[in-house]
Amino acid sequence: MSAAPGDTGAPAQWHRVLTVLADISLFIGTRSIWTQAATHHLVLAAAISVCYVSILVSGVLALTVRRTRSLARLDLVVLVTAVALALCAWALNHNGGDEGALTTQAARELVAGHAVYGQPWPWLFHGTGIALTPTIGGSYDYTYGYPPLAPLLTAPLLWLGHHGAPATAVCTGALIAGTIALWRMLPAPWRSAATMACLGFGFLSTYARVGYPAVIALALLIPAAVRWPRIGQGGRLGAAGIARAACLGAACAAQQLPWFVTPFLLAGVYAVRRGELGGRAAGLVVLRITGVAVTVWLLINTYFIVSEPGRWLAGIALPLTQGAVVHGQGLVDITLYYTNGSDRIDWYSHASMLLAAALLALFVLFVRRLGPAATVLPWLAFYLATRSQDGYYLMMTPLWLAAAVTAPLSEFERAWQPRPAFLTGPRRRPALVATIALLLAPALASAALAASGGPPLRMEVTALRRTGKSAAVVREMTLRVVNTGSAALTPHYTLTTGQGMSMYWLLVRGPATIPGHGTASVELRPPNGRFGIPTKPSTRIRLRAFTADPQTLSSQDVRLRRTATGR
Repeated sequence: MSAAPGDTGAPAQWHRVLTVLADISLFIGTRSIWTQAATHHLVLAAAISVCYVSILVSGVLALTVRRTRSLARLDLVVLVTAVALALCAWALNHNGGDEGALTTQAARELVAGHAVYGQPWPWLFHGTGIALTPTIGGSYDYTYGYPPLAPLLTAPLLWLGHHGAPATAVCTGALIAGTIALWRMLPAPWRSAATMACLGFGFLSTYARVGYPAVIALALLIPAAVRWPRIGQGGRLGAAGIARAACLGAACAAQQLPWFVTPFLLAGVYAVRRGELGGRAAGLVVLRITGVAVTVWLLINTYFIVSEPGRWLAGIALPLTQGAVVHGQGLVDITLYYTNGSDRIDWYSHASMLLAAALLALFVLFVRRLGPAATVLPWLAFYLATRSQDGYYLMMTPLWLAAAVTAPLSEFERAWQPRPAFLTGPRRRPALVATIALLLAPALASAALAASGGPPLRMEVTALRRTGKSAAVVREMTLRVVNTGSAALTPHYTLTTGQGMSMYWLLVRGPATIPGHGTASVELRPPNGRFGIPTKPSTRIRLRAFTADPQTLSSQDVRLRRTATGR
């Protein structure tokens, strides 16, 4: 899209400010990669130093150029600088994390003709420092649990090396491609916002270097999200509409997050087109979009559907069924950090799904007001989930920008909103308020039920076996565990000294299952044979016990002294 009439005139001050902000955002994280490069990779250090010059000169020019066209060209310079920094960062840190390692291994198995789904690869994590995903059942997830597009794209790049380098290269390339696509599709004065949102703050680049398939999904969602209310305008998809629908299907074949935003986009397109064309024509438009998206999705998945149907289905549903331990920055923190646990962990998941359904219903009912938020609303549901990591929110933030610039409220002025008889008439407002409350009530009630639960186990450290060389190192720990409920529980224990989860301790002696209202003494050993008591007395040491059936968490703060006397 061209830069608007008056390219040769003075740029708007807000355009200058946006360019400066995008330029400033490139400083974030740049010093750390320069420091790393200056130690062992002098060529990359020189390239990063040149990027510093580009940032500084761009800052001066952004405030002094006189023509809109010159500022638009400067936006391109800022974009190129951001891409160069992203590539330098990848060259320095490309081994990836658990996502990258699993994706690369899945690509290797695919090339070798082996099954991809349902195959545990524990050796990827042993001795590598790569984080594990513990499950509430006392095990760890060693399998690939995403749709297959990422391994398919990674397979041609396996020559890049071991670990997760091929997968991180694909994700970094996808992020850069998505950034360029968003930059090109936005009106010229807004393009620096694309640079800032995708590459400037550094967090999306970090996720790409870890190898998250969600980054690929984001890149594919960008063309679908830009000007999405105009898809099917006039009742025709056209080449552009078909391409956007194909991108939507491919995004759903890359990772599960697009599954949550797709219903909102389809419902929004139907509402806008129905307001323009009527119900039948709008239904046909949405049907064609869905048909193209499903066709692309099936084409990407066909090989796996045919070769390993059961494992494939279980694999792509794994994030919803694996029972990973509670973690994140959402409501579950009440149970994780502020209380001693809950015997109703399952209800966080129920609350999340109920809130997702309620938000979709509210979106349909109030699309004229909520339409621009279609790419933001779905992520609210994750705040109530057992896994409420902020990555679920921030990895899709460029879609927020796309909506803010290209899907304003004016696009929804004539959108169709269902209004049953009880939502019309003189008492319309109280009825609407009551409807909102009724839709949200099940999710909020489920969340309250989960957060208000109590820990089913009471635990007490009764003895510590320390190493002979240091009283600050624990070799074994004995617990007295009381099951306060009527159901038998099989707990899995761990000690944590910060946020997140440490590995489970090994059961040495004592019963694995504690009967209802029973008491047991269990001896545990640290997963690596030793647990170092923190040097700071203020460090919070948290003893936790998870059970899978039912899903519960019992926690207890413990005081472990660094001396051999007492605990």
